[in-house]
Amino acid sequence: MKTNEINIRDPFVVFKDGTYYMYGTRGKDFGIKTGGFDVYTSKDLIEWSAPVECFSSEKYGLNSASNWAPEVHEYKGSYYMFATFLKPEGLRGTYILKSDSLTGPFEPWSEGAATPDGWECLDGTLYVSKDGEPYIVFCHEHTQIIDGTICYQRLSDDLKHAEGEPVTLFSASSCGWGPLGDGHYITDGPFMHRTQDGTLLMIWSTFIEGQYAVCVVKFTDGELNENFEHLAPILDNDGGHGMIFGDESSLYLSVHTPNKSLLERPVFIKIHEEGGKITLA
Repeated sequence: MKTNEINIRDPFVVFKDGTYYMYGTRGKDFGIKTGGFDVYTSKDLIEWSAPVECFSSEKYGLNSASNWAPEVHEYKGSYYMFATFLKPEGLRGTYILKSDSLTGPFEPWSEGAATPDGWECLDGTLYVSKDGEPYIVFCHEHTQIIDGTICYQRLSDDLKHAEGEPVTLFSASSCGWGPLGDGHYITDGPFMHRTQDGTLLMIWSTFIEGQYAVCVVKFTDGELNENFEHLAPILDNDGGHGMIFGDESSLYLSVHTPNKSLLERPVFIKIHEEGGKITLA
């Protein structure tokens, strides 16, 4: 099947040994009670295999009101999937799953959600510092606090649970863009990217003048902390929940567009790095 035939949100791509592996939120009903996640494989980013289920949320009692935004990271020789589900107390949170293969099956790994108790959170992603310390970067949902924020928290070295207190980086309203019609300010889809010159960036999504957009943050001292600046958005025309991946020759921004149920498709846009910044190629 071709890329434009695949209805997923939040496309996340891993390139390994000449093969692209793509994960995402099943498009129907925004991933609500859809039973889990699939993996697609490709050699050229154009033709893809049929979807193969790599995690069954039904099997593990997680097929409730959220099956959202799976992303897969290699860490210490295994593969860890960060994905959002509904916690037993009724709030969303990011869980960490594990597999020895990019095609799964993934199984629950973290001790419940890795995001804070009592918080409604989504879109957790992994960041590993220069010193090898793992962190989860995530969104504190606008559904609970109106003005959504992006936060981070140290993870245990085995990724079983979070340690210490969460740190709030910024709120969506602090960037100067207006809220949606209901007065809520949106944060979603953070993803960490270190450029070839060592600059640490984070992309994340919000809405700018009603359009889904991908924004960029630069950490001024090269590490995840409160020393950062907002750069110009890299995309502001109804594409969002981005991540960055590369192959032997190119670097890509992966997003879904349009941001409309059942019409979403993964799109891969070549990007260019220079001077610690990323631009569309």
